[in-house]
Amino acid sequence: MPADKLICPNCQATVLKYRNPFPTVDIIIRQGGKIVLIERKNEPRGWALPGGFVDYGESLEAAAAREALEETGLVMVNLRQFRAYSAPDRDPRQHNISMVFIADGRGELRGGDDAARAVAFDLDALPSPLCFDHGQILEDYRRCLGGGMP
Repeated sequence: MPADKLICPNCQATVLKYRNPFPTVDIIIRQGGKIVLIERKNEPRGWALPGGFVDYGESLEAAAAREALEETGLVMVNLRQFRAYSAPDRDPRQHNISMVFIADGRGELRGGDDAARAVAFDLDALPSPLCFDHGQILEDYRRCLGGGMP
């Protein structure tokens, strides 16, 4: 649905500006048999999967590797897509669509960028509640590990 009208700088015609969801990535990082979570510095505060916004001209895979490195200090190995999450209310700030990846993390775990800290948790001992829909994402991941489909 149109959110605004703009003027074309070349021909001066009125064009519609559409409001679209923002592409994001989240990463389920496995390290030492545990799952890496970050404690967010920014609102909404709390524990979350590492991730963030895809930059213009960047692939989803490159965004996942970049965000993981920035927020955890880890390099991603065996990075692969898990599932997309698109509920309009999954993020209280705006409508974001996230491609979730799974990867193994290599290196020394440390919080960075907009992560106050990064910690590896046992899948059965995660802090609660998690930000956004990350609890649901990890529940879907747990079901996949058990042989079920998310």
